[in-house]
Amino acid sequence: MKITKYLIIAVIAFVGVSVFAQDLKFGHVDVQVLISQLPEKIDADKKLEKEAESLRNNLEVMTKDLDTKYNEYMASRDTLSELIRATKEKEIQDYDQRIKNFNMLAQQQLQKKEQDLLQPIIEKVQKAIDEVGAENGLIYIFDISSRVVLYHSDKSLDCAPLVRTKLGVQ
Repeated sequence: MKITKYLIIAVIAFVGVSVFAQDLKFGHVDVQVLISQLPEKIDADKKLEKEAESLRNNLEVMTKDLDTKYNEYMASRDTLSELIRATKEKEIQDYDQRIKNFNMLAQQQLQKKEQDLLQPIIEKVQKAIDEVGAENGLIYIFDISSRVVLYHSDKSLDCAPLVRTKLGVQ
């Protein structure tokens, strides 16, 4: 009975030591830096900036129109009847509200456009990271740009060069 206990303890100890003795491999990559270096990201940024510029120009035209309407109203306000004054004030308020709505919708449109442009890039990078992890027998690859990993040793494999190669980026 005692021999069986010692044998079981010895087997458990042997299995435990062999599990911890395995060469556990980890990697890390700064995904933000990696994505910023991709030609697709640079093209996406240019498209997004072009879209933003177009929306800014429209907003600027609308704002100038509002300023003109307001200045004309202020110049003639004292000579207008109460009904016309109230109508013009309502028109200016409505136009101001349309500008605010346009600005809000423009921001939403830009965010959606950014998501649409970045999603394929993120998926491409994720696929390359997955392939590098599988090819190098890594258990985890941590994203150090998220600042969640508080420590990584020199034994952690920097996967950025491997992922760049996989993506065809120098």
